[in-house]
Amino acid sequence: MLGKLARQHDPNVLVGFDHADDAGVYQIAPHQALVQTVDFFTPVVDDPYLFGQIAATNALSDVYAMGGKPVTSLALVCFPEKADLEILERILAGGLSKMIEAGCTVIGGHSIRDDETKFGYAVTGLIDPKKVFTNAGAKPGDALIFTKALGTGVISTAIKKGKAEPAWIDAAVQSMTTLNKQAAEVIQPGEFRIHAMTDVTGFGLIGHARELALASNVSFILHAGSIPVLPGALECIRAGYIPGGLKNNRDFAECMVGYADGVPEDLRSLLFDPQTAGGLLISVASEDSAQLTRSLNAAKVPAVQIGVVMARTKPLITVKP
Repeated sequence: MLGKLARQHDPNVLVGFDHADDAGVYQIAPHQALVQTVDFFTPVVDDPYLFGQIAATNALSDVYAMGGKPVTSLALVCFPEKADLEILERILAGGLSKMIEAGCTVIGGHSIRDDETKFGYAVTGLIDPKKVFTNAGAKPGDALIFTKALGTGVISTAIKKGKAEPAWIDAAVQSMTTLNKQAAEVIQPGEFRIHAMTDVTGFGLIGHARELALASNVSFILHAGSIPVLPGALECIRAGYIPGGLKNNRDFAECMVGYADGVPEDLRSLLFDPQTAGGLLISVASEDSAQLTRSLNAAKVPAVQIGVVMARTKPLITVKP
């Protein structure tokens, strides 16, 4: 809808909404820019404190995906009029705990009455205008590195249906409450030739890979067997715990995907699973990929190489076993 509106022409906008990128970037000085994002959603787990942590982790992720450092945030709250305010207090406390971990100061917010609880943040960070990572710039020959496992969407759906096993929930919550801060701190010094980066959230791995490939005018080969999967994720798909977002993502983006023989149907579905607080998808020069992966692993980031970048061809994304 924003694309249908009149365009504002401001030379200080380095990255705007027309880029389909993770966050906006606005230059405020020769060597400094703001990176800004906003994200909020309905609960994905039953525990209010954990929900607050997940919402904060998710909102912060887009700043890290651009290469920025989050500095301030504003809370966004929708809460039922007759609900227990202690629940809201726990949500806010959970969110604050992750903002403190990120070194990001909560300076205010806004709340409204709503029949359905929703929570999140608008986050502002700082970034060097010459060190902005966007979803454009991936080059043929690059390696594709991914920093988290897939499956939070289907496991969250199983949680809502009361069918998720405790081990599945624990693994998904651990993933959704792990900041991308550690990965960003490995990447930001500029030791590695990273050409493009995005985080994998609501559009799923394929959806965000599609955006990155289109913006960079390249194609991807993904190796399905290398893509990390959360415990229980494939079981959830086989049991039919499919979120509406997964179906929508698949309907929209699968036309640009080709599958080699041997890629199982449950894994094909998981590639479209909408992620909450998902990992970073990084396009890095192939010569740097092994050392980047080792450095991320040393920082306790479970990064793996999941594919390679190719010259533009059809299909846009090829998935091999």
